[in-house]
Amino acid sequence: LRDGLGKLANRFILVANIEASDGGKAIAAGNERVVRARLSDAKFFWESDLKVKLEDRLPKLDAIVFHEKLGTQGERVKRIMALAFRIADQVGANPGQASRAAELCKADLTSEMVGEFPELQGLMGRYYAIAQGFKPSIAAAIEDHYRPQGPNDRIPTEPVSVAVAIADKADILYGFDAIKERATGSKDPYALRRAALGIVRLVLENRLRLPLEILFDHAAMVWSEFSPGFVGKFWEGAILPEQILSIKHPHLLAFFADRLKVYLREKGARHDLIDAIFALPNQDDLLMIVTRVEALAAFLDSDDGKNLLAGYKRANNILKAEEKKDGAGAFDAPHAPNLRSTHEENILASAIDRATTTCAVCLKAEDFTAAMRALSHLRAPLDAFFDKVTVNDADPKTRQNRLRMLNQLRNVMGQVADFGKISG
Repeated sequence: LRDGLGKLANRFILVANIEASDGGKAIAAGNERVVRARLSDAKFFWESDLKVKLEDRLPKLDAIVFHEKLGTQGERVKRIMALAFRIADQVGANPGQASRAAELCKADLTSEMVGEFPELQGLMGRYYAIAQGFKPSIAAAIEDHYRPQGPNDRIPTEPVSVAVAIADKADILYGFDAIKERATGSKDPYALRRAALGIVRLVLENRLRLPLEILFDHAAMVWSEFSPGFVGKFWEGAILPEQILSIKHPHLLAFFADRLKVYLREKGARHDLIDAIFALPNQDDLLMIVTRVEALAAFLDSDDGKNLLAGYKRANNILKAEEKKDGAGAFDAPHAPNLRSTHEENILASAIDRATTTCAVCLKAEDFTAAMRALSHLRAPLDAFFDKVTVNDADPKTRQNRLRMLNQLRNVMGQVADFGKISG
């Protein structure tokens, strides 16, 4: 039980499934003996553990195997330290404190208390760190680096805790991906989905700019530094240190994409909008992906958005059909202004030019709402074009020019999202 201030009290409640003739005295006494013994053990472990400094426990981690291909907990701690140090600036943490917290984050695994009560890992590390005079941020990170352990678990917000939590999970994900131990539809023995979803939540709910490829690059460099030969052995063969950053991580990116979709769907986002953003190149900045999805959803809720989507699909269907006849890339060249013969073509061409320029500026500034607004000005000219103009004109040059104009429209919209993946 807890007292009126929320502190643990020296009282407990239990429920029995019988009505005892003595009013429960014997039942209470029996449980008191059990609880007293457990508390006595805990008190002994606590006092015994406090005699050993956390840093003095670190050598014992070298004897604890994490995974036969990924080394010991001691090796893992070294990698987490280096990775937390590397990403500290990007999450607003003090690099020295992040590295120190990472160094101590697994130390309590060798304590007698955690040996007896494994579910207390991290929590006891925080208690020992506080008792031994470490900074509160370091003590908190020792406990919080395991979080979140589920969709309803709280998210660390203190920067040092965030740095260590991300580093811990990134090391796991990179290592298991490298040895091709990946989660499948029915199996996830190493809780890789939970680790990836944990990073997704840590990044998004703390609104961090931490592109995944940069995170993986950091992990690769750390692995190459502390586990020589590992990257080359499990990736592309012999790899020089300067070549490591050229390795891409398609499996990890796809894995994170799936976890992000799960996260966003639970928040009410449409799966087709998520696909429309992920279809764009170089989508590894989780915060920007979510911002794009939100802007796209708002745009498509408007009349301009709905009508422009319909116009896009019509243009896209025409282009696909004609590309089958003329070949892929047949309409990639810019259209020729001198071949425009109608007022509607001129108006649409001007609107495409303005949208192309404005969208480029807005996307560079990461103002996705403004980019969508720029696209909305295409709606009326496109509607008029389809009402008044025959795309597949009898004159081959006129037909080709109009198809090239529609391809330019598809391209400018494709800078913002792949509208072809949107239902409706």
